[in-house]
Amino acid sequence: MSAATSAGVRVHTVLDSPLGTLTLVAHDGVLAGLYMEEHRHLPARHTFGDRDAGPFAAVSAQLAEYFDGARTEFDLPLRLDGTEFQRTVWAGLREIPYGETWTYGQLAERLGRRTASRAVGLANGKNPISIIVPCHRVVGSSGGLTGYGGGLDRKQHLLALERSAA
Repeated sequence: MSAATSAGVRVHTVLDSPLGTLTLVAHDGVLAGLYMEEHRHLPARHTFGDRDAGPFAAVSAQLAEYFDGARTEFDLPLRLDGTEFQRTVWAGLREIPYGETWTYGQLAERLGRRTASRAVGLANGKNPISIIVPCHRVVGSSGGLTGYGGGLDRKQHLLALERSAA
């Protein structure tokens, strides 16, 4: 049975990718989650709803183009559930150009929160739509790779993919 809430119905599907299995979650037909295997902040699976590939055709196609190096931006409706600050950070992530990285401090400064790099990092880590909302493009102050919900090996893979295709 679909996961029904007072706010709508959730369904999910599972895709194979170069990063391993991805779980996509839709809320009322709009993408609300993209999670990797062993994702650090993975919601309880029972909240994903029934397995139904129906609402995910465009997401699947755009992800395939991205992994093939043919897509640098996603054009999908998204449902980003979080606090106002988290949604602000997640919108900021979408401003990081393909193939580039920003530090947490740079992102905080661009958001007008110069001293909030740690809070930005925490919000970044709670991003529910990996890859499409490119939290992998944020690095530590020295430029080194730091935490990633899907694991540092996947972060490195995504950054290498973007650098080679850019």
